[in-house]
Amino acid sequence: MSTALDRFHLRHVAWLLGSLALVAAPHAERLPWWIIVLVAMLMAWRGYAALYALRLPRQWLLLLIAAGALGGIYITYGRILGRDSGIALLMVMLALKLMEMATLRDAMVLIFIAYFLVITNFLYSQSIPTAVFMLGAIWIITATMVGFQFRTRQGGYRYQLRTAGVMLLQAAPLMLVLFLLFPRVQGPLWGMPQDAFSGVTGLSEDMSPGSVSNLLSSDAVAFRVNFESAAPPPTQQLYWRGPVMWDFDGYTWSAPRIPYVPARVYEPLDAAVEYTVTVEPHGKRWLFALDLPSKVPPRSIMTNDFQLLFQSQLTNRLRYDMISHLRYRDATDLPDYERQRALRLPGTSNPLTRELARNMRKNAVDDRTYVNNVLGMFRNQNFSYTTTPPLLGSNPVDEFLTTTRAGYCEHYASSFAVLMRAAGVPARVVTGYQGGELNTVGNYMIVRQADAHAWVEVWFADQGWTRIDPTAAVSPARVQAGAVAAVPQGESLPLLLRGEFRWLHNARLTWDSFANSWNQVILGYTLERQRDLMQRIGIDDATWQSMATVMFIATGVITLVLALLMLRKLRVQRPDPVAAAYARFCLRLARRGVVRHPSEGPDAFSKRAAAACPELAAAIGSISNLYIRLRYCNEPGAGDAADFQRAVARFRTHA
Repeated sequence: MSTALDRFHLRHVAWLLGSLALVAAPHAERLPWWIIVLVAMLMAWRGYAALYALRLPRQWLLLLIAAGALGGIYITYGRILGRDSGIALLMVMLALKLMEMATLRDAMVLIFIAYFLVITNFLYSQSIPTAVFMLGAIWIITATMVGFQFRTRQGGYRYQLRTAGVMLLQAAPLMLVLFLLFPRVQGPLWGMPQDAFSGVTGLSEDMSPGSVSNLLSSDAVAFRVNFESAAPPPTQQLYWRGPVMWDFDGYTWSAPRIPYVPARVYEPLDAAVEYTVTVEPHGKRWLFALDLPSKVPPRSIMTNDFQLLFQSQLTNRLRYDMISHLRYRDATDLPDYERQRALRLPGTSNPLTRELARNMRKNAVDDRTYVNNVLGMFRNQNFSYTTTPPLLGSNPVDEFLTTTRAGYCEHYASSFAVLMRAAGVPARVVTGYQGGELNTVGNYMIVRQADAHAWVEVWFADQGWTRIDPTAAVSPARVQAGAVAAVPQGESLPLLLRGEFRWLHNARLTWDSFANSWNQVILGYTLERQRDLMQRIGIDDATWQSMATVMFIATGVITLVLALLMLRKLRVQRPDPVAAAYARFCLRLARRGVVRHPSEGPDAFSKRAAAACPELAAAIGSISNLYIRLRYCNEPGAGDAADFQRAVARFRTHA
């Protein structure tokens, strides 16, 4: 096989190389440079071999390259199985398969691998641009397959593209049926590998100086919210609860690895707020809800600190309905183990802060007065809000309160909680998001990673856990208008977050509205929504067997209808113009007494007709040669069909 000459025309190889490059191109930014160079060199080598009809490399050389690439992938990724390493291996194997392509079967294997590569792109992105680009790639791959299967067919690339487009349109009804009725399972069709969320930004189980402020540079969407009411609550009331931090080691706050359940009971003090959250996958368990949630989404739990946790890591976009109360009173006592944990401070860390807390507590008549005094210190003294705070050492709270006095929300939340605990006031840190941007195009709210925030909850005997936001004392704009509005002038922000170009901002909201619709209708088509659809068509207790039955019936009906339409088209199909012209040519000769026998080929008939009509021998030979080239040559000329029909027309005038 390795010594066989290239059996394909350059045009077919070029189509195949182009379609493979098109579907592999999005992976280039994610692959190591040496794999990109190796794949590009192998593809260039295959094109060069097709151009000059060179022999393909021997199998031992391909095996040597494959072994070296396998070792390189293992060294680069530390594994062979996995999303990134698996795609890198697939790319190398694809390029090596190109180097041994000598038969139509080899070409078809490569085309099917290209179809599989289309799927791998959706492991990284399922956005509208990705879907449109991959649809175009499928069109080109299908056109390539048409070119290989009909290498002698006239029409060139126009015929390939047109035929591929018709095939995709015919497949569209089947695709719709499979999308709607193919039995879905809970979660993804296959488990996402460990490296799938290595680059995802967002909140974590820990909070240290700089961990939240780093998110300000990210305009990625954390989740979207649709409120049932006509207008959402005011921005200063939009606290989206996330991880709750109880433990402090002197530098970093962390959430419990094993959450406490069940949830505490609280007394609502206002009307319920109903809304729907669509959270983006972040590889963690927590869900987000307005402070405080009063409903638990399906397959989730609520901990005793009112944190919502999904049953597994969130690897897919999730949509859930929620109910919250913005004003509330904790109606239960604080257990001893919670009180001890909410007062715990490590060793002798941050001694200056402890001393400051003791002195301030002496001047306060009760805990609530002490809280107000600490907030007044932040508000009235020389503290500032900044996205680029100075680096802090081993006693970050001491340095922040006495030296730098410039920080982001995590600095104020951490120092406030330490001041509370040092004075005997139970406190914990809550992280999540605050505020959001109303998209007036789609009438929903967008909460971005840049809206990440941290605040504190303290325990009052008469009210229970109460939210205190020390950042609002320093920068009221952060809570009233959002993180971007609170950033001081001169500090860097992404262009799209600044909103300086109104038309660009509006265009972005319009696009996000389209993306949200795509997420809700296409990507959000879950098992629950599929069961709702089955109930609408009369199947109340839908199982995978009943859905499979409906799916097979629907696909059978569609296939039958398409088959009948194609058979009808064959019956009314116009004759081949070349065949019709040749039939007219034979009819003219029959009128001269030269009748073509049914078993007589065009070359034999041409010679006999030329002998019978010597005065027409030149015209008969020219027309017959054109016909033979059109019917039996692998690569006829682009204008041969038109030349043939014109020659037949002229022959008729001479006959």
